Amino acid sequence: NKELAFQNDEKEKRAAELVIANKELLFQTGEKQDRAAELVIANKELLFQTGEKQDRAAELVVADKELDFQNKEKEKRKIENKALEVYSNSLKQASQYSLSLIEASRDPLVTINTEGKITDMNEATVRVTGIERKILIGSDFFDYFTDQQKAREVYQEVFEKGSVADSPLTLQNKDGKLTDVLFNGSVYKDDVGNVLGVVIVARDIAEQKRIENELIEAKISAEKATAIAEDAQTKAENATLIAREAVKSKQQFLSNMSHEIRTPMNAIIGFTKVILKTGLTAKQKEYLTAIKISGDALIVLINDILDLAKVDSGKMIFEQIPFKLNLSISLMLHLFETKINEKNLKLVLEFDKNIPEVLAGDPVRLNQIILNLVSNAIKFTDKGSVSILCNLVEENEKSQLISFEVVDSGIGISPENFDLIFEIFKQEDASISRNYGGTGLGLPISKSIVSKMGGDLKVTSKKGVGSNFSFTIRFIKNYQSIIDIVEPKVITNETLKHIRILVAEDNLLNQMLIKAILEKENVVFEFAGNGEEVLSLLDNNNYDIILMDIQMPIMDGLTATKIIRNQLKSTIPILALTANTSANDEIEYRKSGMNDQLSKPFKRNELLQKISRLISNK
Repeated sequence: NKELAFQNDEKEKRAAELVIANKELLFQTGEKQDRAAELVIANKELLFQTGEKQDRAAELVVADKELDFQNKEKEKRKIENKALEVYSNSLKQASQYSLSLIEASRDPLVTINTEGKITDMNEATVRVTGIERKILIGSDFFDYFTDQQKAREVYQEVFEKGSVADSPLTLQNKDGKLTDVLFNGSVYKDDVGNVLGVVIVARDIAEQKRIENELIEAKISAEKATAIAEDAQTKAENATLIAREAVKSKQQFLSNMSHEIRTPMNAIIGFTKVILKTGLTAKQKEYLTAIKISGDALIVLINDILDLAKVDSGKMIFEQIPFKLNLSISLMLHLFETKINEKNLKLVLEFDKNIPEVLAGDPVRLNQIILNLVSNAIKFTDKGSVSILCNLVEENEKSQLISFEVVDSGIGISPENFDLIFEIFKQEDASISRNYGGTGLGLPISKSIVSKMGGDLKVTSKKGVGSNFSFTIRFIKNYQSIIDIVEPKVITNETLKHIRILVAEDNLLNQMLIKAILEKENVVFEFAGNGEEVLSLLDNNNYDIILMDIQMPIMDGLTATKIIRNQLKSTIPILALTANTSANDEIEYRKSGMNDQLSKPFKRNELLQKISRLISNK
C-alpha cells in the first residue's frame, strides 16, 4: 500500500512536470517566433523534449502495469489471509480436540521441562494426586513418587533413549494413598529439533494387578481342577480302552463265528440245492426243502447280526455310484413274486416321472432297506396290496431328495408300539413272533442304515387297517449323460467252457460244492489247497480268474493275493470267497488287491454273475 502511495505521488509529480513541460513548450514556441535565429537550437530542444515526453509516457505504462500488479497482489493477500484464518481456526479446533482426548484419558498425563518441573497436566493427574492444578504447575515431578531416585533415573532414561515404556513406579497422593503405575515417557522438541521436555503417562495398573492376583488364584484352582480332570481323563481313557477292546473282541467274535457258521452252512445249503435238482420222492423233497428254508433263515439271522454290528461300529461302507433307480427296485421286487402269488396279493410300484433314470448313491443299501420293508409288509398282509411309492420331494442343481413309502393293508401296528418295533430283538408282542416268525432285527437295521444315509425311517399305522413306512434319501443327479449302465452278464454254457478257473479252497466240502456248480457249467478248473499251491500253479498255467478263499493253511488268501499283485505283477481277476464279511475285512480284501468278494454261503447265480462281471472287465 505504501508502494502504491509512492507510485501515485510519482505519477502526480510526472503529471505536474508534464504541465510545466507544456508551458515550457509554449514558451519555447514564442521564443522561436521571437528568435528565428535560434530555430535550429529550438528544434533540437523540441526533439529532446519530445523524447522526454515519450519516456514519461512509457513510465506511465509501466506505472499502470505496476498498479495492476499491486491490485492483484492485494486480492491474493486477501485470499491468503482468509486461508490463514481458516487454518488458524482448524489448528485451534485440533488443539481443542487433542486437549479433549488428553482430558478424556483416565491415566495421569504430565509435561515436564528439562529441569524436571511440571509445566502442564490433565485432570486425571489432579484426581490421582489430590492436588490442585495451580499447585502442581512448577512443582518437582519426582516428589509424587515413593521412590524418587528411581523416578529420576527413569526420567533421565527418557532423555537418553528418546522414550521409555512400562517402567513400574508407585504414585503417592497428598493423603498417602499409593497407586501402582507403569511409567511411559517420550521427549518433545521444537521446530529445529531442540528437546523442550518430556511427556509422561502414568498408567494405573491397580485393576490390572487385581486381575493378575485373581488369575493366579484361578490358575491355582485350574491346576487343581486340571489334576482332577486328568485323573478323570485317565480313568475315562482306561474305560474307553476297555470299551474298544470289548468292541474289538465283539467284532472278532462275530467275524470268527460268522466264518465258523458260514463255512458248514455253505455246504449244507449248497448241497441241499444240488440234491433238490435231482430225482427225489415227494417226501425227500419236502424234508430237503425244510432244511433249505431253515438254512436260509439262519443265514438271514447271521447277516442281520453282522449288519447291526457294522452300523454300531460305524464301519458300514456307503457307495456313491451311478445306477438306474427304477430298474434296481423293479428287479429287487421280482424276488417277491412267488410269495405275492401264494398270498394272492397285489404288488404295486409307483415311480415319479420327474425322477431321472440315472442317479448316484448306494443301490445295495437302498435295496436292503426296501427289501426289509417289503418283506415285512408281505409277511403281515393276508389280503389286499403292498405298494412301493417313489416321489421327488425337492431338488437343486446337484441333488434330488426322494421319498420312499411302503404301504400295506396288513394287520397294522398300535401307535403306542411305534418306537418299540425299532428296538433290537423287539416285536409288537410275543404272538407276532409265534405266528409270523422273524428276529426283530430288520426294522432296527433299516432305521440305522437310513439314518447313516441322512434320512429318518418313520411309521404311521392303524391296527387292522395297515401300515405306512416312509423315509427320504438324497441322491446326486446330473448323471443323465450316462445312457447305459453295465448289468452283470449271465454266463451261458457256451461262454463258460472257454474260461479257465483256479479255485483256492482248503475245505473239502466247499471244494465238492464248487465242483458240483462248475462241472454243471462245463467249466475248466483246478483246485489249490493253500496260497503256496496257488503261486505254484500260476507259474506253470494260465487262468482267467482266481476264486480265492481267505483262511487257508500254510499261506492265506490275502498273502497270496499281495504276492500276485506286488511280486508277480499279475492283473488276473481275483474273487474272494469268504465267510468273513465285516467292514474291516472288506477293506482288507480291497487293499490286498482283490477285485471283489462273495460271502459264503453263496448262490449259484451269484457266483456266476460275479465271475461274469470280473471277466468282462478284464
